[in-house]
Amino acid sequence: MRRRIRKAAVLGAGVMGAAIAGHLANAGIPTYLLDIVPGELTPEEAKQGLTLEHPRVRNRLATKAIEQLVKAKPAPLYLPENAGLITPGNLEDHLDRLAEVDWIIEVVVERLDIKQNLLARVEKYRRPGTIVSSNTSGLSINKMVEGRQLEFRQHFLGTHFFNPPRYMRLLEIIPARDTLPEIVDFMKDFGERVLGKGVVICKDTPNFIANRIGVYGMCATIRAMLDTGLTVEEVDALTGRALLRPKSASFRTLDMVGLDVLAHVARNMYEAVDDPAEKETFTVPDFLKEMVARGWLGDKTGQGFYKKVKGAAGTEIYALDYKTLEYRPRQKVRFPSLETARTAGSPDKQLQALLFDKDKGAQFAWRITKEVLVYAASKLPEIAGDIQSVDEAMKWGFNWDLGPFELWDAIGVPRMVERLKAEGEPVPPVVEELLAAGRTSFYEKREGIRYIFDWRTKESRQEHIPEGVIFLAPLKEQNRVVKSNSGASLIDLGDGVLCLEFHSRANAIGGDIVQMINYAVKEVEQNYEGLVIGNYGRHFSVGANLMLILMEAEDEEWDELDLMIREFQQANMKLKFCSKPVVAAPHSMAVGGGCEVCLHCHRVNAHAETYMGLVEVGVGLLPAGGGCKEMVLRAMERQTPETQIKVGGINTVQPLINRAFETIAMARVSTSGPEAVKLGYLRPTDRITTNRDRVIGDAKNLVLEMARRGFRPPRPATIPAVGTAGYAALQLAIETLRWGNQITEHDARIAKKIAYVLTGGGVTPGTPITEQDLLDLEREAFLSLLGEPKTIERIRHMLATNKPLRN
Repeated sequence: MRRRIRKAAVLGAGVMGAAIAGHLANAGIPTYLLDIVPGELTPEEAKQGLTLEHPRVRNRLATKAIEQLVKAKPAPLYLPENAGLITPGNLEDHLDRLAEVDWIIEVVVERLDIKQNLLARVEKYRRPGTIVSSNTSGLSINKMVEGRQLEFRQHFLGTHFFNPPRYMRLLEIIPARDTLPEIVDFMKDFGERVLGKGVVICKDTPNFIANRIGVYGMCATIRAMLDTGLTVEEVDALTGRALLRPKSASFRTLDMVGLDVLAHVARNMYEAVDDPAEKETFTVPDFLKEMVARGWLGDKTGQGFYKKVKGAAGTEIYALDYKTLEYRPRQKVRFPSLETARTAGSPDKQLQALLFDKDKGAQFAWRITKEVLVYAASKLPEIAGDIQSVDEAMKWGFNWDLGPFELWDAIGVPRMVERLKAEGEPVPPVVEELLAAGRTSFYEKREGIRYIFDWRTKESRQEHIPEGVIFLAPLKEQNRVVKSNSGASLIDLGDGVLCLEFHSRANAIGGDIVQMINYAVKEVEQNYEGLVIGNYGRHFSVGANLMLILMEAEDEEWDELDLMIREFQQANMKLKFCSKPVVAAPHSMAVGGGCEVCLHCHRVNAHAETYMGLVEVGVGLLPAGGGCKEMVLRAMERQTPETQIKVGGINTVQPLINRAFETIAMARVSTSGPEAVKLGYLRPTDRITTNRDRVIGDAKNLVLEMARRGFRPPRPATIPAVGTAGYAALQLAIETLRWGNQITEHDARIAKKIAYVLTGGGVTPGTPITEQDLLDLEREAFLSLLGEPKTIERIRHMLATNKPLRN
C-alpha cells in the first residue's frame, strides 16, 4: 500500500511547533496541535468564571498559538483560513488522537529528558506504522528513543525545520540507527514534493549540518571582530553580498534570528564537542552574554546589534559599539578591497578580488572565510554522507549563494591550499585527497551535467537532481536552445515541450521578449506539443520596461508607445489563442506585464510563493497588456444568479466588476499562490507547486496532460458591458474616497480611467463588447495617463527609489 500522510499531530505549540502546524495546513493536511495544560488561570479566564478543568483553559496554549498564526507577520499561512485545518488540544487529554494520524512531530523544549519522557507516552497511543519525528535543532536522535520498542525506532527520525518553516527552505532529515530506509526515502520525497523543502540527509551529530557550520562561522566572525577591532558595520559590509551571502550579512541576520538563539546553540555545541580549539570558538563572548542578560535579543526586543532611534529628522538606525555597549549612528564603511570586488565581474572574480587584497577588510574576510571552509571540509566525514548535502544545507538554511565546497572551487582549491600552507595552517584531509586524485575542484561539468568528487571512492559521481525537477541552465549548455535574443530564450524541455525563458534585467518585458513570444507561439504551433513560460530568475517578471516607457513619453513619441502597447497586447492574444497548450510557471514577483502574460495563458502552474498583481496604478497607469480585459472576462466566468444585479434594467455582473475594479485600483498583490486564486489572478483550476525547483517540471507535465486530453484553445469572447450605469456606480465610490481625502486627485483620475475601461467605455448597459474593444480602451487610457505630468513624476520616483509616489 502506498504510504500517505493524511493527518498529522504536532506536539508543542511554541513558535516553532505552531509554525510547523501552519505549514502542514498550507499543504492541506489536517493537524492536531497539542501543548501542556496551564497551571493557572489568566485574569480574563477568572472573570469568565472558568476553572482549570475547563477545555478552553486546558487547550489555551494551542488555541492562542493558532490565533497568533493568523496575526503573525510575515504570515506563516498562505491564507488565514488555513488555520481552520489545525485543531487545538493538550498533552494530557488528547494523546489518544495520535492513533488517528500518520505523522507525529515532537517540538517541545530542547531538553533530552523531556523529549524522552514524551516519546515514551507517545508510544502508548501511536498506531503501528505511524512515523514519529523530532524537530530538535541538535540533540541526539538515537538517545531520544533509547528504551523504545524496535518498531517505534524503525519509524523514528529527526526532521529539523528551519524557522520560519513557510519561508526557510531547508529541512534536515536525521535517521536514527534503526530507522527503516524506506521511511527516510518517503520523508525525503514528502518533504520535497508536498512541503516544498530542500531536504538534506544528516548524520546524528551535534547541530547536524547547517547549524554546525553556520554557528561556527558566526562565532568565528565575532571572535575575528574582537581580535581586529572592526566595527559591527564593517563586519556586515564584508560578510554580506561581498562574500556571496545575504544582504543582511552577519549581525543584521543575527538580530532577525535572535541573539539568545545563537547563545543557546553555541553553548550546546561547546558542551557537545571535545576538541579544545573547537570549544574555544563556540565560547560565548562576555559582551554577547551581557546583551542577552539585558534582553537585547534583536528584532523581537527592539534592539540587538542595531536599534531604531527616533530623532528630529525621523527614524535613524544606530549600531552597537560592542566595546562600550552603547549605540551610536552608523558609520560609513570604506575598504578599497570592497570597491575592487564590486567591479570585478563574476562571483568567482569578486571573491578572489576581495580575499586576496591586502587591506584590513580583505584580511578579515580571508580569515573568516578560511576558517569556515577549512572547518566544513574537516568535519565533512563526521556530519554528512556527501559534499552536495553540505553545500545544499548552507544554501537552503543560511541563504548562501554558494555552499562551502562550491566556495573552495570559486576561490580556487590550489590557490587556497598554497596560501594555507604559507600561513602554517593545516589542509583538511578531503582537500588533500582531492588533489592527490589529480583533481583541482570538487565540482566539474561535462556536457552541462555537474559531477562531484566523492572522497570515499576518490571518484566523481553525478549530482543528484530529484526526479521531476528541470533546471534550464544545463539544458542551455547541452545546446537545447531553439532561439535566443537579449531578453528571452526558447529552450527544448524534451517530450515536445518548449520553455520560454525571460532573462532581461529583472525580467522586465520589452520588445525582445514580445518578439520571442510571437516566435514561440509560431514554433510551438508548427512543431511541438505545447509551451511553458518560466524561468529561474529572482522574479518571474516585474512587468514592463519602465525606463523605456518613460524615455518615449518624455520624448512624446506617442505613435511609438501606441505601437509598443499594441504589440504586447497582440503577443498576449497569440498566447491565449495558441492552438497548443500554454502554461505559465510564475514564482516570486509576477506583477504588471508579468501578471498579464500569466492571465493570457491557458493554465498556470504557480509556485506557492508567487506574489501576483496588476500594480500599474503605483506608477500612475493602468494595465494595458490585456490585464483589465482579462479581469472583466474572469468576472463573467464567475457569474451566478447570486452575483447579478439589475443596472439600467438589465441583469449585470456589477458586483464582480466592482471586485475587479478594487483589485486593480488598489494594486492588490497576492501574498501567496493560493491568495492569487482568491484575488482572481489565478483560476481555481490552476495549480500550485510548493517546491520552487519543481515548478517548471510540473508545468511541463501539465502541458502534456492537456495535450493528451485533446486541448482546444478558447474562442474570442463577446460580453455584455455593464456600461454607463455601472460606471456611474464606480464613479460615486471614487468621489466618496476623494471627498474623504482617502485618495489624491490623481489617484481618482487613474481610478476613473480603470472604471471606464472595465465598464465598456461609456456604452449603454448590455451592449456587446469584444476583447479587442477592451484592449483598445486599455491602450487609449494608458496613453492618456502617460500624458499626465503627475504620472511622469510617479514613474521617475519609482525608478529612482523603487517605491510608489502618492502625488
